[in-house]
Amino acid sequence: MSRRKRSDDWGFPRWRPYESSRETVTQRPCDRHGCDEPGLCPAPKAPNSPDRWYFCQKHAAEYNSKWDYFEGLEKAEAAERARAERAESAAYAESAHYGWAGSGDGSRTADEMRALELLELETDADFAAVKKAYRAKAKKVHPDVKPGDEEAAKEFQKLQVAYEVLRAAEERREWKG
Repeated sequence: MSRRKRSDDWGFPRWRPYESSRETVTQRPCDRHGCDEPGLCPAPKAPNSPDRWYFCQKHAAEYNSKWDYFEGLEKAEAAERARAERAESAAYAESAHYGWAGSGDGSRTADEMRALELLELETDADFAAVKKAYRAKAKKVHPDVKPGDEEAAKEFQKLQVAYEVLRAAEERREWKG
């Protein structure tokens, strides 16, 4: 009398086809020379190319930090692709409403990031630092300090817009929180 082989599926055979094998699968190694970690993160080899590198998480982050998604595209094509990306990722931006994100980790908009750059602040700067930097820079280029200087007037207007963007964002955060 032959004995039946015990199953390896631990009581849930309907989760896989019957009579399928459960042998171990070898993982692809990281494509970075000298790395033995599993290559679980695909990364494009070139813009608009289906070919992919497969890196470990550490090397994928290193590779993506230098990646220019819009390289080789015309200005109109880059703008269209950016618009399509924003439309696809709208739900992720909406999740910031629930307070899952904090400053400096993707919760700031592109306008806020440009405003912080103009004020020469870090991405995680709080509003007190924004106010201090705005006042210091505005004092240097204020039209009362430099009357008739067109360049200073333009710089002052840029600073005002940057401050308004960051002030409105801070008010939104306070209102939600």
